[in-house]
Amino acid sequence: MANDVLCGFHAISGALSRHPDQIDRILIDRERRDRRVQDLLDTAARHGVGIEQCSRAAIDRAADGAKHQGIVAYRRRSAALEFNEVVAELPNPALVLVLDGIEDPRNLGACLRSAEGAGVDAVILPRDRSSAVTATVRRVAAGAAESLNIIAVPNIGRAIAALQQAGLWVVGAAMDAPQPYYAADLNESVAVVLGAEARGLRALTREKCDFLVSIPMAGAVESLNVSVATGILLFEAARQRGIAGS
Repeated sequence: MANDVLCGFHAISGALSRHPDQIDRILIDRERRDRRVQDLLDTAARHGVGIEQCSRAAIDRAADGAKHQGIVAYRRRSAALEFNEVVAELPNPALVLVLDGIEDPRNLGACLRSAEGAGVDAVILPRDRSSAVTATVRRVAAGAAESLNIIAVPNIGRAIAALQQAGLWVVGAAMDAPQPYYAADLNESVAVVLGAEARGLRALTREKCDFLVSIPMAGAVESLNVSVATGILLFEAARQRGIAGS
């Protein structure tokens, strides 16, 4: 079974609190001796997770360019979540996020952080032409990647069709849509779909949506960063449902 590399305190603390059995071992910069490190290592020791004191250079190599704060962990990748199983187990009403080709890992990480905060039940990504859930994504997501159901599918169109078959309304975000997001009924089981950074929704994905919504803009800028738009739409759904502190 392959391993993921988790970098930084947020990602590793989140994994330890939720799935300590999946952490193989933790590598820590031997020069770090502060309380934050000790607290995390105490937690790891309670769960029987192996700890290795390493040089900074070894930590850099393990992180492969990602920011790591002097600590990385190897996480055993659990068996891939089967899309059909996840769909079958969705609650009612369900809230699903579909990201159609987010290429910047920082944007993907920020989207996942918003998804976790808004109570999203599953995140659907394309297997190809999209950022994978890398160490950078996990760091930006600040622990959200470890608690979300994230499924990479070979075909977004077929995934959308399966969600519709399961009773979800599919809502696409498009800047030219006449209906503003706050006028849409997001209280039912819905899948919110956002496209890539530059092009937005692909034409085929757009056609498969049940309806489209826009985020009205008052200034000269035509659209928002995809991670900001994701947060706005998801927390509007959370507000309508009376969750996420709304």
